[in-house]
Amino acid sequence: MADDEIATRAPESDARVEPSSLSSQDTKAQTGPAIGEHCVTSAPLNIAQSPNGDITELNGIPTYISKPPSYPSEPSKLLILLTGGTGLHSRNNQHQADLFAARGFVVVMPDQFSADPAPNTALQSPTVAEAAADEDGVSGILEKVKMGAAETAKSFLIDMWLARQTPEKVLPAVLKVLESARETFADAVANGGGVYGVGYCVGAKYLLRLLAARTSQDSTKEDEEKLAATEPELKCGAIAHGALITKEDLQMIRKPIAIVGVAQDSLFPDDMREQGKAALELNSVEHDVRVFEGVPHGFAVVGDYGEAVIQQKQEEAFSMMASWLETH
Repeated sequence: MADDEIATRAPESDARVEPSSLSSQDTKAQTGPAIGEHCVTSAPLNIAQSPNGDITELNGIPTYISKPPSYPSEPSKLLILLTGGTGLHSRNNQHQADLFAARGFVVVMPDQFSADPAPNTALQSPTVAEAAADEDGVSGILEKVKMGAAETAKSFLIDMWLARQTPEKVLPAVLKVLESARETFADAVANGGGVYGVGYCVGAKYLLRLLAARTSQDSTKEDEEKLAATEPELKCGAIAHGALITKEDLQMIRKPIAIVGVAQDSLFPDDMREQGKAALELNSVEHDVRVFEGVPHGFAVVGDYGEAVIQQKQEEAFSMMASWLETH
C-alpha cells in the first residue's frame, strides 16, 4: 500500500514557495486563464480503503505503481498516468490509477513535479468568532479585504509554481520514468505493442507531448531534423479537461488520442478544442472527442461531487478513456 501518512496528506502540504530558477531556454509563463481551483484542489473522497499501489522509485523518480490483481500471471499493458497539479501523493490520483489497473493496465504515475505540487487555492471560511465579531458590518468589510488579499496571494503562488513547472523541467523526469518502466515492465510493453498514456489537467499537456514526434522544445536547430523524425514515446493516449494546452500541442499529435472536454471550459476553450479536432483530421490522426455538459473542470478524476449527475458523467468519462486504450 502507499504510505498512509503521505498518501492521505492534503496535496497542498507538500507545496513549497521558492524563488524561480528559470534558464534562458525555459518556456515563458502563459498569459490568460492557465489553471483553476479544480486543478490544484482534490475533490472530497468517499473511499474508505487505502490505495492499492505502492510508491517506489524508477530511475530515481518517486512513482506510484498500481498493478492488476492478476499480474504477472496474466498479460497486461503498460500505462503512464500524468496528474493535475495535486500530484503524486493525492489519494484521488492514486485511486484513479487503481481504476486503470483494475482494467488490466500496469500503471506508473510519476512525481512529475519533483515534490513540488501546485499550491492549494482553497480559501478558509471565516471562523464563528470572526463572523460574530461585529454586527454593524465592519467585520464584513474587513473580510472582503482579507478575501481579496488572499485571492491575490494565491494567484501569485500559482504563477510562481507555473514558472517552475515548465515542459523543460517536467518532461525530463517523465522520460526518465518511462525509460525505467519500459525495462521493468518489458513484458507489458511487449504485450501492448508499446506504452499507453492518460493525462489530466496540466498532465494532459505533457501527455500530448509524448504523442508527438518531438518530446522537447529545448533543441537546437542542428538537431531539429533528427527530433522531427523521432517516433512518439507513446502508442496511444487519452486526456481529460486539459490545461495549458496550446494550438501547437494539438497540431503535433501523431498517435491516436481520446479527448474528454468540458463545455464552456475557460482552461481548455471550445475554440481551442475545435482547432485541435481540425488539426487531428488534417493530419489523419485517429481521435475521439467528447464534451460533457454541466460538470466542473476536473470532474473526471475520482472524487465525490455530491451530485449524482456529475458522478455518472465521471464514470462515463473513465469508461470512454479506458475503452479507447483497450481497443488500440
